[in-house]
Amino acid sequence: MSRVCELTGKGVMTGNNVSHANNKTRRRFLPNLCQVTLISDALGQRFRLRVSAHALRSVEHRGGLDAFLVKADESELSMRARLLRRQIVKKTAEAA
Repeated sequence: MSRVCELTGKGVMTGNNVSHANNKTRRRFLPNLCQVTLISDALGQRFRLRVSAHALRSVEHRGGLDAFLVKADESELSMRARLLRRQIVKKTAEAA
């Protein structure tokens, strides 16, 4: 399982550890990923996703999983999240 957020696409970054003597060694900056269960109001189901803490705050700020996915750019989403987004758009279009 790769270390990439399923909703925002945030992944591992690289950089340098710099010592007091200014020696540089390569290091990795890992995203803060959490296994969370998010509820879709439109579909009435729970979905278990691997999401960064930043994305979790964004989901709450936008008003839930459905609102976040509808506004999200498909290029950033994982394949699972893209499928979920299409299902939500289809369901809300039927209801309207």
